[in-house]
Amino acid sequence: MEGTFYSIIPAIIMLVLVIITRKVLLSLGAGIIIGALFIHEFNILGTIQEIWIVFYEIFISDGALNTGNLLLIGFLLLLGMMTAFLQASGGSRAFGEWMMDRVKTRRGAQAMSGLLGLIIFIDDYFNALAVGQVARPLTDRQKISRAKLAYIIDSTSAPITVVSPISSWGAYIIGILGGMFAANGITEIQPLQAFIQMIPLNFYALSAIILVFLVAYLKLDIGPMRRHELRAIRTGEVIDPKQNNVPGDLSNTFKPHPKGKVYHLLLPIIVLVAVTVTTMIITGANASEGKVNILTIFANTNVNLSLFFGGIAAVITSLVFHLGQSTPKANIGKMLLEGIKTMLPAIYILLLAWMIGSIIGTLETGQYLAQLFSSMQVSAALLPLLFFIVSGFMALATGTSWGTFGIMLPIAAEVAAITDIDMLLPSLAAVLAGSVFGDHCTPISDTTILSSTGAGANHIDHVITQIPYAIIAAVVAIVGYLIVGFSGQIFISIIISIILLIIISLTIKIFIRNKEF
Repeated sequence: MEGTFYSIIPAIIMLVLVIITRKVLLSLGAGIIIGALFIHEFNILGTIQEIWIVFYEIFISDGALNTGNLLLIGFLLLLGMMTAFLQASGGSRAFGEWMMDRVKTRRGAQAMSGLLGLIIFIDDYFNALAVGQVARPLTDRQKISRAKLAYIIDSTSAPITVVSPISSWGAYIIGILGGMFAANGITEIQPLQAFIQMIPLNFYALSAIILVFLVAYLKLDIGPMRRHELRAIRTGEVIDPKQNNVPGDLSNTFKPHPKGKVYHLLLPIIVLVAVTVTTMIITGANASEGKVNILTIFANTNVNLSLFFGGIAAVITSLVFHLGQSTPKANIGKMLLEGIKTMLPAIYILLLAWMIGSIIGTLETGQYLAQLFSSMQVSAALLPLLFFIVSGFMALATGTSWGTFGIMLPIAAEVAAITDIDMLLPSLAAVLAGSVFGDHCTPISDTTILSSTGAGANHIDHVITQIPYAIIAAVVAIVGYLIVGFSGQIFISIIISIILLIIISLTIKIFIRNKEF
């Protein structure tokens, strides 16, 4: 069943179950079991062995520890410990009160969170978790739902990282472009130059970023997001009280220290940022061969190791501040335990997401979708649009933007080089855009999972509330790719896309206003 239509069935079943049941662990588990059954043609023993192997290889692969996964899990546990210290020390409360004096509106708090998401552009994992820690005290004080914060984080982290050449994503993409151009004999453009020229063609990423600020300014709370925001405004409950096991939330576990200071929150996060970035530079430089520059550093950096070291430094810093406070102090052992416990839901989801990602990889779901596209005979003008759609479905089904990049970018380059070389950059940009769109709509994306974790939001609440906004940005991107495909005018495509996004936003605003009266 590998590489056939059957290979997409487990992903479809999983996504349908998520929407119907809103139980992510159940849905992921069902997808894993069905996928393993397909791989072994419903042989029960082989299915059980397959499930055990994909779980085992999360921790041990090719006879060695899978340090990347272990370091990321370790960082999440450290983040939980740091969150516990920040909460108990009173730093989170003090920062919220301090920001309330400076950011006095819900609109301003949302815009500030979005701006933070654009500033931290070097890595999507780092962005999602760091922005959540800084913004959460402010958004909680302004009665902004955690689902809204998760949307803001997710819709700025991947979109800004995918258009930044100085980022882990940018360096990875530029590396792929270099190999593709050599394979297809494309010598008139260099990889870095191509990446920069593709930035204005990434209509989805740009639309998603602009939409975050339009949502904040116009108060565009649509679909399920409206229910979360109305509850937060009316009751002050930023999390659905019916939801349990929300990752990263310790608001009701520890009583904040009455003498907490703003620096009790800011300094540990500054240490986290400084140590993480420094370690990224060091590991990237050490792993680079030949001439070392900013691109080779970010292409070869060890993000998970850097996050782990940054997490250790931040936990130590927050512990020192806690110990330096006069009584009352919470029991340190209890704080560490509660911090770890609050991250377990996110880790469970991440483990199952990795497992189903492996199952889907074995089923060759991505290759099937890619082959399906390659066999289609289409007009050159439609290439960007079709690459956007296929990449979106692939990322949605597989839960990985990077995997979609690796599969679809070479296909896009080959098809465009043969069909119409003028469609090369629009097609490549469409692959990047579609990958991020699909990533925003799937519950098994690690970036989506970490955005929920950073915001302290229920994961399925985040996925369900983000989808309407992702669809709006996708509609704008589709129009943009149609215009650039048929006209070849990039500037006109950008202007029309932005105008269309504003018109859609204003129309929704008018509809919401009329519905209220």
